[in-house]
Amino acid sequence: MTLPLEGVVVADYSQYVAGPMCTLLLADLGADVIKVEPPHGDQWRRQEPCGPDISKPFVALNRNKRSVVIDLKSMDGRRNSRALIATADVVVHNCPPARAERFGLDRASVLSANPQAVVVAISAFGSDGPDGGTAGYDLAAQAASGLLMADSRVGDEVPVRAGGIAMTDFSAGMLAAVAALAGLAGARESGIGCELETSLLGAALTLQIQRLVSVSDDQGLAGQSGRQATRDDLATVADQAALEHRINPYYRAYATTDGFIAIACLNLAQRRGLLAEFGLDDPAAENPDEPPSSAAETLRRERLTGTIANALARRATREWLARLAARRVPCQEVRTLTTMFASDQARANGLLQQINQPELGAVELLGSPFKLDGKSLTARRPAPSRGEHTDVVLETLSESRFAYCGRALP
Repeated sequence: MTLPLEGVVVADYSQYVAGPMCTLLLADLGADVIKVEPPHGDQWRRQEPCGPDISKPFVALNRNKRSVVIDLKSMDGRRNSRALIATADVVVHNCPPARAERFGLDRASVLSANPQAVVVAISAFGSDGPDGGTAGYDLAAQAASGLLMADSRVGDEVPVRAGGIAMTDFSAGMLAAVAALAGLAGARESGIGCELETSLLGAALTLQIQRLVSVSDDQGLAGQSGRQATRDDLATVADQAALEHRINPYYRAYATTDGFIAIACLNLAQRRGLLAEFGLDDPAAENPDEPPSSAAETLRRERLTGTIANALARRATREWLARLAARRVPCQEVRTLTTMFASDQARANGLLQQINQPELGAVELLGSPFKLDGKSLTARRPAPSRGEHTDVVLETLSESRFAYCGRALP
């Protein structure tokens, strides 16, 4: 199978999560990702370690890549790095501006070595403004963006990251991959490189795009800039989430006799199908997200939700799946992540694959989220050991002076 990005060389100077997520996607699509690690290796090798110099999080994010060790603090290391950049189509890093300049990864340095290169820079809060260049991680970006408050629950004493998932890291990585592809397309046409930047803060706000809209008649927004969240804010958000859960029966999970079922009705026909299953009527079915106009309306909606919940609690999940599917009501059983390893659906779509990781043996992990011409993309190589490909890459640098557009480089 010829992959779309075959022939594209990516020099990946990133560590931790967001950058490696970006280059994982590019590698899955065929790019030759050369992971540049410092002498001690990517810090993520030691996050939840499961062997010498290897960890499950690292394995998850670094398949299909080659690893070279280059010490950017030394003159020889920076010389080798510049030679690598001269052969690369894309350069990815997550260094703050001052460090990027010191290591020759800033836009000016990269484009002087390779005028056609696409630089993808991932920062915590963006390069401008009072926090420009400040280092930070997912939790800090969630806190600064309001995202950390979004999953507040009644009884929470402090904001808690939803599911412990690094949502801004992973979404920033996906945005960075989009940026890399856009840059490649532009360089192919113009022959001129560029720098594209994204940030964890930008990713966190993108995840909240539907709520981040202020119109002229919104109240209470003036003077709010920079105000930190308080315990009262936490309680208000939690109470609002609890209320929305009680009064909207169409988009939530319910208990059954043997587990849980999630019902997701996003149009009127689907909502009517759910109501018909229980012989119910709801004047608010056309727009259930509209706030109740009175306490009586709130109580009516709560009772409606309670009626559906009580009915669902009397039968098993699989029975409800069949009955609701017959009425074209979108629904799914609720599973744990570990049950995915036994999921026929995920396996059939190539979303679970087994690789042979030399340090660990057989490892089952997420496959590529992409299909090409109806076929799942399979892992071509496991996550590399630290510096595994240093010698072969450095030896061939002088022989590989070509770029994505096929033009000779200076």
